[in-house]
Amino acid sequence: MKSARDTGGREFVTGWWAPRESQRLRAVATTTASMTTWMKVVFAVGITAGTLNLARADTTQSPDGIRITYETHGQGTPAIVFVHGWSCDRSYWRGQLTELAPQFKVIAIDLAGHGESAAGRNVWSMTAFGGDVAAVVEKLDLKHVVLVGHSMGGDVIVEAARRLPGRVAGLVWVDTYRQLGSPRTPEQVKALVAPFRANFVTTTRDFVRSMFPANADAALIERVALDMSAAPPAVALGALESALNFDREIPRALQELKLPVVAINAEHPPTDVQSMKRHDVEVVRVPDVGHFLNLEDPKRFNAALRKAIAQFDK
Repeated sequence: MKSARDTGGREFVTGWWAPRESQRLRAVATTTASMTTWMKVVFAVGITAGTLNLARADTTQSPDGIRITYETHGQGTPAIVFVHGWSCDRSYWRGQLTELAPQFKVIAIDLAGHGESAAGRNVWSMTAFGGDVAAVVEKLDLKHVVLVGHSMGGDVIVEAARRLPGRVAGLVWVDTYRQLGSPRTPEQVKALVAPFRANFVTTTRDFVRSMFPANADAALIERVALDMSAAPPAVALGALESALNFDREIPRALQELKLPVVAINAEHPPTDVQSMKRHDVEVVRVPDVGHFLNLEDPKRFNAALRKAIAQFDK
C-alpha cells in the first residue's frame, strides 16, 4: 500500500485504494445461492428507489463506438452528472438521484463494461472512461455541469472535464484521493494488482469488506462485496491498473483544468489536507462512514454535496 507521512508523523493513504487503517480484512461465512440472488435483485432496482422511474434509461455511443447507458431525471441547472466507482454501476447513486432530482437535472452513467453499458473495449483506461462521460454530456447538450465521481470515478471525471472545455463548473471527488503528490510507482501498482489477477472474486470481496467501518450495516457490506466481485475480471483488472497509475497524472490535470474541486472524504483514514490544498482541492470530511459514504449515510453525504454544488454555482 502506498502511503505518505506529514511532518507530524501521521500516515496517509494516497487514494481510494487503501483499506481503512487498523482494520483487518473480515472473514466471511459462505453465502447461500438464494442470498446472492436477493442481493442482485436489490442492486438491480437500486438502493432506495424513491419515486424515480427506474426503467427510464437512454443510450449513446462513446468515441470508440461502445454503447453507453445512462438515465436522466429532473430539471434545473447546473446539471449534476454522477460517475460510479470501480466495478460498480449507476444504481449506487440512487439515493442522490432521488434527493436532487426535484431541484437539478441529474444524470447517472454506466461506464463501458459496467451495468447496462456494452463492453468490447481492448484497453480499459481512465481516458476511455472519460470519453464515455463526455459522450453523454454532449448527447444531452449540457452547457453547465457539475461532475461527481466516487472512488475511481473521481479519476474518470478529471478525464471527462478535459474533453468538455467551458462546460464544467466544478468537480466533486467522493473518497477518491486522501493525499496528492506522492504517486505510486509502476512496480507498486503491479504488486497491488497481482492478488486480484490471482483470485479476482475472493480478493475483491475481502477488499470491499475492508473499506467499511466496524459499525456498517452488514447487509449493505455483503451486497456491495458480492456485486463488485461479479464484475467481468478483464474489465475490472484493466480499470484497476489504470486507476492506480492515474495518481501520477492528477497534479498536471488539475493545473491544466483550473476548476474548483471538492473532495468529500470519510473522516478515517485521515486525509492529508495540506497536500490537497497545495493542489487547490477543498476537503470535506464525513464522520462515522467508510469508502461508500453515499450509500452508508446518504443524508449527510447529500448535504455535503449540496454545499459543494452551491459553491460552484455562485
